[in-house]
Amino acid sequence: MSNSASLSAPSRIGSNPKPLAASLFLILVGALYLMQVVDARQAALYIVGALLGVALYHAAFGFTSAWRVFIADGRGAGLRAQMIMLAVGVALFFPALAAGTLFGTPVSGLVSPAGTSVVIGAFIFGIGMQLGGGCASGTLYTVGGGSTRMLVTLLFFIIGSVIATAHMPYWTSLPQLKPMSLVTELGLLPALLLNFAMFAAIAGITVIVEKRRHGRLVNPSTPTARRASWVYGPWPLVAGAIALVVLNFATLALAGRPWGVTSAFALWGAKAASAIGIDVASWTYWSTKANAAALAAPLSKDVTTVMDIGIVLGAMLAAALAGRYAPVWRLPLRSLIAAVVGGLMLGYGARLAYGCNIGAYFSGIISGSLHGWLWLVFAFAGNVLGTRLRPLFGLEVERIKASGC
Repeated sequence: MSNSASLSAPSRIGSNPKPLAASLFLILVGALYLMQVVDARQAALYIVGALLGVALYHAAFGFTSAWRVFIADGRGAGLRAQMIMLAVGVALFFPALAAGTLFGTPVSGLVSPAGTSVVIGAFIFGIGMQLGGGCASGTLYTVGGGSTRMLVTLLFFIIGSVIATAHMPYWTSLPQLKPMSLVTELGLLPALLLNFAMFAAIAGITVIVEKRRHGRLVNPSTPTARRASWVYGPWPLVAGAIALVVLNFATLALAGRPWGVTSAFALWGAKAASAIGIDVASWTYWSTKANAAALAAPLSKDVTTVMDIGIVLGAMLAAALAGRYAPVWRLPLRSLIAAVVGGLMLGYGARLAYGCNIGAYFSGIISGSLHGWLWLVFAFAGNVLGTRLRPLFGLEVERIKASGC
């Protein structure tokens, strides 16, 4: 995710009444509609999506920006918040996944093959994060928050996703390991201890790097025109991390699997392509039982679609409450080109890697999937390159003034 200038600027006093009313109306009507045409569980997942949008926006919880400021300036607060999120996540998810049920509902993790396609896809996705200005959930919440540039990223994210589905038979034919769950392979307690050790090691590395670079740990301070609150924001990073874990756990309980984002982008693009006469249904990717069913069904029945729309509207609600909903329609040409290129790379990379920063990294790791750790390594490497490419597109590599802590 990226903390764009519009999201990091000081908040204006007072809410934005029109987008506030519109977002509340659409969230309420959407929930009622889903309850009627699908079921109460789908409506609840839509509300969970809206709450995710609020949490993402109010905490400005960044994957893209957190990685960029660590790479460029050695500040690791965002990465440490991610490690807290993952540690709480495995503590909640691993026991439920080991049991196979949660509150009487059968549950399973997002466990995918680890291999060549993940390596290449995650690396491409990492570059796209920095050029496009966000990740998967970051693109959604910044669109909801009023970022017009991220609308361009989202459009080409969808296009890149569809293109990747056409090429998936090739990528899946390359060497890869079978889907592997650390919970299943190692057992519950060893898997927990190994993951906790890895999270602690990564957090420790960020502390060492930050102290060497700055002489102390630094705390980014964002000035605001009013006192922070849970309703109007901003939230502390750690509060955002905990909120995302709890809402992901709610997703597991309601949907039977963790939170994902980008499969919906591929589905939206495939439906659009079908509408203009492209026979995507004959493609190998869309011929599998699950994908063929999703392509034939209305979008209201797709859990990921419903939650993605909820995220956009929840972020719009949060931006309106914070008084920051003010879209700017003028985009510099080089920034526009970066959004196009970055969006295509995000979409293409996410399909190859069996997910994004949510489905592969966050939900993948807390599912115990080996491919989630592989994704982390190579997506981070892609972010290193992407951070160095940003100036070519007129994008800043920010070094925000920080206070000691």
